[in-house]
Amino acid sequence: MYTASEKKRENIAEYLLYMWQIEDLIRAYGLDIDRIDNEIISKYSNLTPEQRRDLHDWYESLIDMMRREGVEKKGHLQLNKNVIIALDDLHRRLLADERFAQYSAEFYKTLPFIVELRAKAGEEKAGEIETCLNALYGILMLRLKGEEISKETLEAISQISRFMAMLSHYYKKDYNNELFTDRED
Repeated sequence: MYTASEKKRENIAEYLLYMWQIEDLIRAYGLDIDRIDNEIISKYSNLTPEQRRDLHDWYESLIDMMRREGVEKKGHLQLNKNVIIALDDLHRRLLADERFAQYSAEFYKTLPFIVELRAKAGEEKAGEIETCLNALYGILMLRLKGEEISKETLEAISQISRFMAMLSHYYKKDYNNELFTDRED
């Protein structure tokens, strides 16, 4: 909860990846708040009782949303989908605005990787931004498992990361009403 709030303010792509991890973590614990309390929340020794209760309530509300939205086994919460929708909208606005030529150039450097990933996705094709996020999440999971990642994949992920970092930067500026000023920075 505290990490999510900080990431949401600072880097929206990292926030989404974190929230996807939380969704998977909740699934791994069988959507069982008692197990999450005992095996996760109890490990935070630096929290006050009030903070511990807030964290419990946060996990419990996510579990409730997952059940209500039917994403107990797979998929993402609507609150996370809404962030992707906002990122897609910002992405389109940036591409359409000639003041953001550097963003467009970074996107077009990334596009071949997006096309390749979407071709491999089969029936579950996602939009451009979600495809990038899926790739970043996939690499994160491979690294957590200690699996080897090819040089070509690392090069693709490096470009996708640069692009998503730029989009995240613009998202933060847009959120703070600082984006559509006179020039790109």
